[in-house]
Amino acid sequence: MEYHRKVVDMNTRELNACFLNHYFNVNNNDEYICIDRSNTRYNAQCLGGMQDNNITSEEKQLHERKMKILTRLFENSIDQEELQQKMRYHNGNIELVINDIVQQAVEKEKQQTNEESTGNASKQGNLQKEMEKTEIGEIKPGINLQGYCSNESCLASKAKLAVWVNIGFENIRFISDKTSLNCPDCKKETVTYIIKAMFYNSEYSININNDIKTIKDNNYESIYSIKEGIIYELKANKIKQHAKSIEDLRERSEKAMNSIEIKNLIIELQKYEITVVKPENVKGNERLLEKIRLDYDGDFNEAFDIGRFTILCDNSTKLQTAVAVMKKAEQFNLIVSEDKDYFNKLSKTHHRFHNIKLYIKKYDVYIEMQATLKNYTTLEGYTIIENPKLSHLFYEYIRSWKSNNILEEELKQYSNQTLNKINDIICEWIDIKEIQKISNNYKSHSEIKILKPLQLKDIKEEDINLNNNNNIYLKLIQFIYNQLCNFNPKQIKGKAIYVILFEYFKKYIIGEMNPASCYDIISILKESRKKELEEDITILQALETYIPLQANNYQLLDNDNNDNNDNKSYDCHQYIIDLLSEEKKNEQQIIILQGKSGSGKSLFCRHLEEILWESYINHSLISIPIYISLSKFYNPINETQLISQALQIKQINKEIIDIIRKNISFIFILDGFDEIFDKYYKYNHIQKYFYDRFNLNQWNANIIISCRSHVLNDQHIQQIFFNSNNHFIKTTMTYLWPFSKEQMRGYIHKFVQINHKNQICHYSNWTPQQYEETLQNYPNLHKMMEEPFLLRLILTVLPSLMKQHSIGTNISKVQVYEAFNQQWIDFHVQNISNKLAELRIQTNPNKIKSAFQQYCHDLGFQMFIQGTQIATENDDIQHEYDEIMNISHREKYMKNIESIDGNIDTKINEIESPTAKTKGSWKRYFYGDSIAKYMSKRTGENNTDEKVETKVMNENGSIPLKADDAWKQFFKGDSVAKYVLRRVGDNKYQFLHKSCQEYFAAQKIIFDILSWKPNIVNVIDMDNQQFQQQFETHIQKLSINYKLLNEELGIIQFIADRIHDINPIFADLKSRLFRIIEASKSNEDVSIAAANAITILNLANVNMHYQNWSNIKIPYAILDHAFLEGTNFNHANLNGVSFYQAFLNKTNFTNASMNGIYFGEYAALEGHLNDILEVQFSPDGTKIVSCSRDKTIRIWDASSGRQLQLLEGHTAEVNTVQFSPDGSKIVSCSRDKTLRMWNVSSGQQIQIWKEHSGSVKVAQFSHNGAKIVSCSQDKTIRIWDVLSGKRVQILEGHSGIVQTVRFSPDDSKIVSCSWDKTIRIWNAFSGEQIQILEGHLDVITDALFSSNGSMIISYSEDKIIRIWDVLSGRQIQILEGHSGRIKAIQLLPENSKLLSCSDDKTIRIWDLLSGKQIQILEGHSDSVSAAKFSPDGSRIVSGSRDRTIRIWDVSSGKQLQVLEGHLFTVAGVQFFPKDPKILSYSNDGKIRIWDLTLERKIQLTEGHLDTVTGVQFSADGSKIVSSSWDKTIRLWNVLSGRLIQTFEGHFDRVNGVQFSLDSSKIISYSYGDKTIRIWDTLSGKQLHVLEGHSNIINYVQSSPDGSKIVSCSNDNTIRIWDILSGKQLQLLEGHSSWVLGVQFSPDCSKIASCSRDTTIRLWDVFSGKQIQSFEGHIGDITSVQFSPDGYKLMSCSYDKTIRLWDISSGKQLLLLEGHSNWVRKAYFSSDGSKIVSNSWDNTVRLWDVSSGKLLQSLNPGHVLEAQFSSDCSKIFSYSDDKTIRIWDASSGRQIHSLEGHSGRIFGMQLSPDGSKIVSCSEDRTIRLWGSGNSKIIDITDTSFVKCIWQVGVQRYGLSMKDSVWKNTNGLTSQQKLLVEQRNGKF
Repeated sequence: MEYHRKVVDMNTRELNACFLNHYFNVNNNDEYICIDRSNTRYNAQCLGGMQDNNITSEEKQLHERKMKILTRLFENSIDQEELQQKMRYHNGNIELVINDIVQQAVEKEKQQTNEESTGNASKQGNLQKEMEKTEIGEIKPGINLQGYCSNESCLASKAKLAVWVNIGFENIRFISDKTSLNCPDCKKETVTYIIKAMFYNSEYSININNDIKTIKDNNYESIYSIKEGIIYELKANKIKQHAKSIEDLRERSEKAMNSIEIKNLIIELQKYEITVVKPENVKGNERLLEKIRLDYDGDFNEAFDIGRFTILCDNSTKLQTAVAVMKKAEQFNLIVSEDKDYFNKLSKTHHRFHNIKLYIKKYDVYIEMQATLKNYTTLEGYTIIENPKLSHLFYEYIRSWKSNNILEEELKQYSNQTLNKINDIICEWIDIKEIQKISNNYKSHSEIKILKPLQLKDIKEEDINLNNNNNIYLKLIQFIYNQLCNFNPKQIKGKAIYVILFEYFKKYIIGEMNPASCYDIISILKESRKKELEEDITILQALETYIPLQANNYQLLDNDNNDNNDNKSYDCHQYIIDLLSEEKKNEQQIIILQGKSGSGKSLFCRHLEEILWESYINHSLISIPIYISLSKFYNPINETQLISQALQIKQINKEIIDIIRKNISFIFILDGFDEIFDKYYKYNHIQKYFYDRFNLNQWNANIIISCRSHVLNDQHIQQIFFNSNNHFIKTTMTYLWPFSKEQMRGYIHKFVQINHKNQICHYSNWTPQQYEETLQNYPNLHKMMEEPFLLRLILTVLPSLMKQHSIGTNISKVQVYEAFNQQWIDFHVQNISNKLAELRIQTNPNKIKSAFQQYCHDLGFQMFIQGTQIATENDDIQHEYDEIMNISHREKYMKNIESIDGNIDTKINEIESPTAKTKGSWKRYFYGDSIAKYMSKRTGENNTDEKVETKVMNENGSIPLKADDAWKQFFKGDSVAKYVLRRVGDNKYQFLHKSCQEYFAAQKIIFDILSWKPNIVNVIDMDNQQFQQQFETHIQKLSINYKLLNEELGIIQFIADRIHDINPIFADLKSRLFRIIEASKSNEDVSIAAANAITILNLANVNMHYQNWSNIKIPYAILDHAFLEGTNFNHANLNGVSFYQAFLNKTNFTNASMNGIYFGEYAALEGHLNDILEVQFSPDGTKIVSCSRDKTIRIWDASSGRQLQLLEGHTAEVNTVQFSPDGSKIVSCSRDKTLRMWNVSSGQQIQIWKEHSGSVKVAQFSHNGAKIVSCSQDKTIRIWDVLSGKRVQILEGHSGIVQTVRFSPDDSKIVSCSWDKTIRIWNAFSGEQIQILEGHLDVITDALFSSNGSMIISYSEDKIIRIWDVLSGRQIQILEGHSGRIKAIQLLPENSKLLSCSDDKTIRIWDLLSGKQIQILEGHSDSVSAAKFSPDGSRIVSGSRDRTIRIWDVSSGKQLQVLEGHLFTVAGVQFFPKDPKILSYSNDGKIRIWDLTLERKIQLTEGHLDTVTGVQFSADGSKIVSSSWDKTIRLWNVLSGRLIQTFEGHFDRVNGVQFSLDSSKIISYSYGDKTIRIWDTLSGKQLHVLEGHSNIINYVQSSPDGSKIVSCSNDNTIRIWDILSGKQLQLLEGHSSWVLGVQFSPDCSKIASCSRDTTIRLWDVFSGKQIQSFEGHIGDITSVQFSPDGYKLMSCSYDKTIRLWDISSGKQLLLLEGHSNWVRKAYFSSDGSKIVSNSWDNTVRLWDVSSGKLLQSLNPGHVLEAQFSSDCSKIFSYSDDKTIRIWDASSGRQIHSLEGHSGRIFGMQLSPDGSKIVSCSEDRTIRLWGSGNSKIIDITDTSFVKCIWQVGVQRYGLSMKDSVWKNTNGLTSQQKLLVEQRNGKF
């Protein structure tokens, strides 16, 4: 047989650029590693032929080397001389030389081809056929036979072409001319003649004629000719090694890799500057064994890559060169056994390489040579690919993965596909532009934050790695996740690989529908937010008109003016952004946002969310904002999953919540906590803190939570929002403030713009100016407009309001809502009608409107019953909640309607399937009232809907309240819901605003009450009793009887407003509420209705005094501030009723049940008989010790207030008292020159020290309790040993009285201060003086150590605080600011802030380090005697000589609360150490304890907030005007006591007010602002401000004709003003001192004035000239008055006289003497015949004008004023004793004494018709008095005069004078004591 071995010659063209650009040095060590190619200089000049004497030896060597390489490359193709010539010709440029030689070879070959084509055509044909023969069929690994097909129809046979048939790795035996193989062309077994055999990539053997000749070989391609007639047996197997063991294979491979044959091959490759990389070691056993097991079924001899070299080439030319060199391996005694080219075709793994297996005979082993380009390799150290291990590791995981199920198998396939895509990028199987396109989608992990896959949840990485065999699936997922988290590519390929890997991760590991990264989460949340807003059109529109809201750390009170410069607010949005931006490690922010209903909380939260999203997108914020409506998402059962459930509803998969929690930082905006408060608070009585209840500690989140003000009291707020022991949580409270005038204007402008755009209301053409001008006509709307939502409502309905209400009308809040909701419903009714009209369907709009209104009433009320603002279609959660909650609580409110429910349920069940009952409490609102029944069908159609509806509703129209059926009628068919409700979720609905729901619920309750009509059949002339009896049978079914309204102030307020509504529809509401209360006397089942009724009446400021309410049942009613004077509660059920600051004088509580009632304060600690000088808590806070000028010390139980010990022994006032550190002893010191020590438990005196020779000022225990230090007026300090009682030291040095002395914190030093103006520091052990501190300019009041003992803080009567360094004695800081004597200081424990209070009426807070003043707290009207920080340093309590206690916010400096009750100076105040209470003590000898736990629900704000200084009736007696120190004037309705108007403008106390002659105007004047103001009575507008006086205005009077005003002042002038224009007409000057009184003459031509200059002057009104001066008085003249006829003047004076003057002559007519003190006032009777006067001598005197005789002397006490009745028959006086007295003028006998005011009376007036009296007082109240149907002027001794109404909240707190509490049940001992102290009687 003829044997041929195919020899492949290298194509010289492929070598063209082999040696260009870089030069390689060959490192001849064993690893053949390429080194240092980048910095080698290449000299393109050739040495050959160049004469250059400067050529270096190095360059010569380079030239010689190049020649050798070229010679070896081209071998015999060119001789040396010709090569030298070409080098010279091309000047040594190798590239040109190679090109030249190759081109020459090409041309030579072309020439030979041409010669053959012209000379021997037949030969050319033969050659072509030969070529074609080799091309028929496909050569594959194994055995390939070439032969001829005998099928005549076969094209190959016809062309006589040989074909190749692949046998593969099988054995075959044949005779060449007797075969039948399958033809690759015709597919038939017709290849019958074999001419060649080829063995390809295999080990093979040939047996010829039965072992006559056998050939074995393993060359990768061998061809043998086949001869005829010979039997051939061919065998081929896959190339295989023949090692005996794996260790044997490793050893052989190691040796082969280091063999001389391989080294020679490598050296040859390196000659062409090709990099050869040898691994440091052959593959390790562990990886190798795994590979053999998985890939080769354990046959280690199939592992050929144990020894592998990597051949790296710079370009494709070098790659082909490397392949060519390796294919000539036989010259190195190597056999090429396999040759696979995967460089231009895809390999299985998509790697791009050329693989050659070399057989090393010596070791009978194979070595792989894998050649590729450097651009495509992933070999570490040589690759330019980022993260080169990725594809290899990915491959290893896939290769070793034996899938366990179909899902894993699918993932494995997808993994293979992904790996191929990655390799396609690495090896550039895809276009570079496509790679660039893929890489453009790259986002790094740091940017998108890859989420950990669910498969790895709760599995530790080390646990995954430990399980080597069975968990490849998890290992792969972990690997992919780690790669995505840690791989940060910078180059295009790396980014493209990352994108491919992430797409695989997202699609096949996470799941295409699930988020794979935080970026995905963000996208989902953004889309969810977008959808929420698109569904909630109301919020979208509101956001368009959003105006930034102002806020502060304290709440703006109702009486505060937001536009006042003293009220500094901040931008709420920016404040919260700043808080969130504070970067404090591990600290979480919780921001509590409080605001009134309608203040814009929800809108602000939505706006904040929008801004925070923008900040996140702009990378200025790292947390994602999530808005969560608590009313929508909160469910008590699953409250721990609140956030998770909210995220799920926002389309976040439940399974990934835990992963999100660990990877994303959030800002949760929890909106509307007030709306869930009831359920929240009742569901869990143990754990209150919302942060724990909502599991917020599991989230990396800051929290913003909004809540309506006043829903939670202080205790709730503390428990729910602040009850954290976590030091890494910072909680901040901020309060939204009402709109300022500027914000209102801005909103109006925005509203107008949006209205033009969106047609919000019908009047879209109104301008901002029109709105502002119209609003000026309705001043009472201005306060409402401070709330953003209300402002929007008002603007929306203002044009229609203007039509319904005349200018100046007091429009109530409920009327605004009525107009808005009317317009809202009209709008939807019109829309429906229009749409149906287009379909030619007739409608009845009135019926549709009625249906809408009824629907809203029912749904609003049902929301109140269910305690939610969200109506949910198909709501299963509510049903589950009701099952779990204590059902008895619900039954308490619903037991009276079970029979009703039963009827309704039965009928509903007839219509609905039984399963429908579980679909939730909202169902009936979405499946009930259809609008279809209100349409008229086309002719011929019947409407049966109304009959169906009749079945659903019961006889009284009430709503079924069973939780599972309550909502069924609200969501069904063409539901009203979609027209009038706001859709806030997939199946969530709510009203436009919570206040709208409250309005509709209130309307339901109101119309329920008013719609009842008595049955008048068979009844003639129904009397009140019959009416009441019928009404009482119906009350039980009323909506008002379902549930207490206590937590629903909005509903209460709406109902209360209707009580005073002038619409006749509501005329009976007030009387029917009283009837409901009356009904509870005999029916306990209406107690809820009665409690609600009385609460509503109270909030409506309806006086409930002198009611006969014996036996009524009103448990849990709110009667805060209620006016209940004289009311009879005999046998009443008052359990749980709140009487905070109620007026209970003369109220009868006999036999009443009063369990759990609340007074808001505790019994005072009474016992001391004189001023209390000091009070202190024991160290454990359980006891209180006090000392007094009464020489006693008393110990009290802090909890009960009970006196535990009375310590007597001192013989003079006790100056100070102190507990020992362990609380077992007390030390006291006294003016009796002694200090004493007492046993606390026994009250026994333990020790007495008598060594001091003067009053002992202070005695104090050391901190360890071992010593006592004392100081005295004797100028000494003494130290005493507690145990022995001996004096230890006497410290002398001060030259004045030692004021105070204290131990340092470590007891090593003592500080003392003295009247000698020095402070001294002493060594407590030796008694030596250490330092003397000098600097104060006056007596030093006190000095104290800082908490660490490093500083001393002192204050002095020089009004300065000084801070000293203890060690050096140096003065560190001087704190100056107080303008009065400093009374006390206190230092916070952490030494950060210092508190001081002073005679200058201020409290100041200082920064101790900088010495700067932080806050100045102003509000007290007199010296501040004491001030203390709260234990947490957030608040301050202060007490003053003004008798008030005030609580302040430290951060804002704002006054939070005023507590009144003490009768004299409040000497000391302090917070309880642990309880929410305040202790105060006073010179009135009482220690009072105030409760701070509950914030009162009912806030009565109609009354004045300070002393009422004046009152006056209007001319027709229908109105009363009042003035006050609260800077306001108020107008009241006489009939109802209802506030009509509030006039604001004065900026200081208003001291007087009066109507103009026709009552169309009101005139007021103020001491402080020195102005007179004229107001329009009807509209409330300020018409004029009269300015000119430069000092206090003492009095103002309008002229009898109503055209002018006269005023007098302490600036010694009188001024006359024109009322219409407000202009000053005259300035009257002449008095030399204050003008105290002034009056017009009856004819308006003259003015009389009186002054401190003791003169009376008469002036001409028109000229302003002085007409007359009357002199005679020798003291200040306090009053002057014209006689009714205008001919006489009367004056009274401090000279105790009254004088009568003749006007024309100026002569004194009469001198009335008899008063023994100053005469205050005197008045003529209406007929001018008598004069009444009152004096500081406590008498009222009646004089005869004609004779000057004294007619009567009355002794009512310290009378402030006395005046005649209009008929002169009676005299009315009011006095400092808080009474008004009525006297018979003729007899001088007292007829009546009117008692009720709890403070000094400031003013009184009789009504024009004489029927009533109005009075005002410093107690802040106004009272109207009357006598039934009789006039006051006609009363007799037997007449009954009582208070008709009282307005205002009296300032002295709870009043119980003469109240009766006989046999009451349920009062605690503390409450009983309080009653007794307040003069109640048992």
